[in-house]
Amino acid sequence: MLIQSLYFASLAQLLPIEPPLPIDVLVVLAIVTVTLVLFVLQPVPIDATAIAVMVALILLGSWTGVSPEEGVSGFSNPATLTVLAMFILSEGVRQTGVIQILTRRMESFAGDSETRQLLAIVGLAGPPAGFVNNTPIVAVLIPAVMNLARKTNTSPSKLLIPLSFAAMLGGTLTVIGTSTNLLASDVWAQVGGPNAQPFSLFEFTQLGVIVLAVGIVYLLTIGRYLTPARIRASDSSTDDFGMTNYLTDVVVLADSPLIGSPVREIRSNDLDLDVFQLVRNGRTIVQGLQREQINAGDVLSVRADQETLMQVIEDENLKLLPEVIEDAESGDEPLPAGFTSEQHSWNPPSESARSDESDTDEDEDTDEEISDDTEALTEIVLLPRRWAGKQSSASDFEQENDVTVLAVRRGNEVIRQRLRDVSLQSGDVLLVQANEDSVARLRADRTIIVSGEGQWEEFDRSKIPIGIGIIAGVVGLAALELLPIVVSALTGVVAMFFTGILRPADAYDAVDWDVIFLLAGVIPLGIAVEASGTSDLLADGITAASVLLPPIVLLGVFYLGTALITEIVSNAASVVLMLPIAVDVATRLDVNAFAFALAVTFAASTPLLTPVGYQTNLMVYGPGGYKFTDFARVGAPLQLILTVVTTLGIAFFWGL
Repeated sequence: MLIQSLYFASLAQLLPIEPPLPIDVLVVLAIVTVTLVLFVLQPVPIDATAIAVMVALILLGSWTGVSPEEGVSGFSNPATLTVLAMFILSEGVRQTGVIQILTRRMESFAGDSETRQLLAIVGLAGPPAGFVNNTPIVAVLIPAVMNLARKTNTSPSKLLIPLSFAAMLGGTLTVIGTSTNLLASDVWAQVGGPNAQPFSLFEFTQLGVIVLAVGIVYLLTIGRYLTPARIRASDSSTDDFGMTNYLTDVVVLADSPLIGSPVREIRSNDLDLDVFQLVRNGRTIVQGLQREQINAGDVLSVRADQETLMQVIEDENLKLLPEVIEDAESGDEPLPAGFTSEQHSWNPPSESARSDESDTDEDEDTDEEISDDTEALTEIVLLPRRWAGKQSSASDFEQENDVTVLAVRRGNEVIRQRLRDVSLQSGDVLLVQANEDSVARLRADRTIIVSGEGQWEEFDRSKIPIGIGIIAGVVGLAALELLPIVVSALTGVVAMFFTGILRPADAYDAVDWDVIFLLAGVIPLGIAVEASGTSDLLADGITAASVLLPPIVLLGVFYLGTALITEIVSNAASVVLMLPIAVDVATRLDVNAFAFALAVTFAASTPLLTPVGYQTNLMVYGPGGYKFTDFARVGAPLQLILTVVTTLGIAFFWGL
């Protein structure tokens, strides 16, 4: 480091012109710029970028002012540890089944009225989000909302954006409501001055209640009419995905060239056609299907567009199943060779369960396993947690999970062709055919939501009082300031273990590790922005440019500016970058710095304009079939309303 410093010092003496900014500030600004670009473009996952930033800050410590100890301090930071503990506590609450019970009651209360449905959804998603991480709340409610919409012939699109927004606004109720609040609390304690303390648990609850109430009223009135019905009300997943004309049953005729060929050869050609089920002598073959040899009379359930289907029928001598049955019943043609009467009663795939007829006679020429499991169409949602950085194709997903992918919905786009070449993304909704065992495995995967069915996980409901008691103890100890929030939360985690609500393995799976690494990576960036003088320099410029603005208007500008920045970069990054600047500007103008810190905190916790601004938005993006701009359509008026409400609320409660 000494040699590097001497080198740059000598180089600076040789330059004929002094640099416009101190070298320390230039280095930090360069790191910030590269970080923002990587956050926006995401060539690598955001958490990987955060760790790279941490390493760069340490390596360039002579200019960034970040020592190795400070660089890795994010991992031991109280905010990071509290967020980690809250993920585990939220999973403990979920494991008791209490959210499912509340969801059942929500469905009972909502009925067929869209107004009551909206009221039930925002009421169940909002208040609990102040005490439990909002991601598992939304994850549990998405399938409930989808089922409710299907039962009541309501478009799920009308309900899912309100679900995400309500859960987001509920996070403003307490300091543990979001990881953003906890990080803002830590940053404020660092930059707020010698008397600055971390936020108490209910530091801004009075304003959070107002924000949530205003949001709920908006979603029930103006927002209700702005929210589009992208997915029409329907009774089946095939209708939702526009698959009615793409799921077809064909019979293999006696002179078909496909006879004796394995099913996989049909998928290996250039045709956009998938075989996802075979029926032979009343038996449904799903497992090991791709190696199954095709026989005369087999019924193949295929996915194809009309042009491809007609080409295959002509080239491979196949016949549509309805035509076969109609010709046989009218006496025009006999049943094809190998086609038995059992196939007459077989129905194409539907949302209802299909029971296979038992048959103990197995084909001696094959050792393939015949599935006796109930097969059904199921919708699954890929959560941001794993799939944001995972490179996986639809065919990889099929092999890993023993399912057949029939369609992919990405926002309002439905992909039905060339599925084997589609790279899956976070927020995608997959229409899959799967047996009960496969669905159970998918349901156990915490990176996936199984949303197309009404079944629930089995939990030990006797643990509900214990789980609620632990959460109440965590909140009570922190609220009474008997223990710091981080200690109270970790104590609750230990209690979850010792009462048997959670196993350590459940805790590890429950933690959203990319959020933890993101926080640990950007915390030293805040240290660098402050230590290098970058925040002072930016604050000087903002102060000079806004000298004619009244403090309350400037407070609103900071709120709205932070909200817009958060749509582009992560919540954590916007807090780390904006909060020190806001405090410095307030100090220079001799106004209440705490008020400006709160404006940044609230704005960073409620990005409403894009599906990528917050993870709950991305979770509902695919299931709702939304366009990217739909979030701005619903969220922009609410964002402006909250700018006014939050600004006035801060001025009223804390003064300027």
